[in-house]
Amino acid sequence: MQMSPAMRESAMVPDLYRIQHVRRETKDTFTVELRAVQRNGGVHFAPGQFNMLYVYGVGEVPISISGDPGKDQCLIHTTRAVGTVTRAMQKLHKGATLGVRGPYGTHWPVKEAEGSDIVIIAGGIGLAPLRSALYRILEHREKYGKVQLLYGARTPADILYKNELEHWRARLDMDVVVTVDRAPGTWRGNVGVVPAFIPKAAFDPSSTVSMICGPEMMMRYSVQELQKCGVADENIYVSLERNMKCGIGLCGHCQIQNLFVCKDGPVVSYQNVKDLMTKREV
Repeated sequence: MQMSPAMRESAMVPDLYRIQHVRRETKDTFTVELRAVQRNGGVHFAPGQFNMLYVYGVGEVPISISGDPGKDQCLIHTTRAVGTVTRAMQKLHKGATLGVRGPYGTHWPVKEAEGSDIVIIAGGIGLAPLRSALYRILEHREKYGKVQLLYGARTPADILYKNELEHWRARLDMDVVVTVDRAPGTWRGNVGVVPAFIPKAAFDPSSTVSMICGPEMMMRYSVQELQKCGVADENIYVSLERNMKCGIGLCGHCQIQNLFVCKDGPVVSYQNVKDLMTKREV
C-alpha cells in the first residue's frame, strides 16, 4: 500500500519517552529503558522489530528492541556508541527524554518455529536483537524442541548481558555456548569463532529453525556450517539491521536491489537473500 503524504508525515513524528534507567554493558555498549510520557496502555512489539530513537537536537537511529515482549510497559534498547546520535544518547541520564517511532520491521519466526529445535547464533552486539526472541521462546519453552544459544564476542570484556547468560546457562532446558575471539590467560571459557561450534551443537537439522545476528562475515560462515549440517535455507533467518535508515523505506538508503530492509526486514529468510549475502558489504 502506498503511503499518502499525510500518512508519511504522521509516521515521521516521534512519541515522547522518558529514560527510566541507563545501564552500561561494556565500555562502549549501553542499555536504556524507556517509558512513554503520554501514551496509555502497553507498548506492543514482536521479537526482532526495531524503533527509531531520536535524540532531540542531534538526530535519530534505528535500534532493535531488546526487551521482553511479554512486559509491555517499557521499551528496552541496547546499542553501541559508535556514531553522533548514539554517543549523545550514551550521555543522557534518568529523566531525560527521547523521541521514539515504531515499532517497525519484520520479526523472528518464534511462532512459526514451534515444534522445532532452535539454534540461535549471535555475534557481539547481535545478541541484543535476538534477546527478545529468547524471552518469548523461554516463556513458552514447552512448545519447542532443543534450544541452543551460541554467542561469541571479541574479548571477555565485550560480552553482553553477563548475569543473564549465567542464568540461562544454569537452566536444564537449553544449552548455552559462549566463546571469545581472544582472551587473557585468566579466561577459562571457550576461545574461537562462533561458527566453529555449530557442528558440536546437538540439534535435528531436519527440524531446526536457526536465527542469526552479528557481523556479516560471522553470519555467512554460520550459514555455511548450518547448511553442512543439513539445515534447509528456508529455516535459516538472518538480520540485515545495519542497513536500516529511516524506518519506513521512504529515504531509500536501505534498498538492496529490490529489497527495502526497513520494510521487508530486518529479519529475512536466508532463502530469499542468499544471492545478496554472497556479496561483500551487504
